Amino acid sequence: AVLGYQAAGQSGEQELENLVLKLSVLKDFLSSIEKKALKALQEMSSAAPPTPSQPLSRKAKSIPVQTFEVKLDVTLGDLTKIGKSQKYTLSVDVDGGKLVVLKKQKDSQEDWNTFTHDKIRQLIKSQRVQNKLGIVFEK
Repeated sequence: AVLGYQAAGQSGEQELENLVLKLSVLKDFLSSIEKKALKALQEMSSAAPPTPSQPLSRKAKSIPVQTFEVKLDVTLGDLTKIGKSQKYTLSVDVDGGKLVVLKKQKDSQEDWNTFTHDKIRQLIKSQRVQNKLGIVFEK
């Protein structure tokens, strides 16, 4: 009876090892798919200007894109490079995981930068100035 128990235990350990191996392969596969999807999303967002008014095609309740008029807060060292502070439009797409910074230039041209959620490392709410928010990006 003791030998039968040990054999069954070894078989169970092998099944557990196989399951762990399969889960590891599945995790790697899902990670690969996620990276491909992120890359495709970045390529799509850099190829076309932001369109916050487009409805999302999901059935679930979505969070609407929020748009804010903001001013870039520069340090004294950067002030000489930029000149005067410029107004920007900040669009936050929570469902899409994107933050779009739009700057209107001369002759009604627009310049924008799109940041995906994985590039944002930290949001810092100022304790001294109520309407000031710092955003730390990757790199």
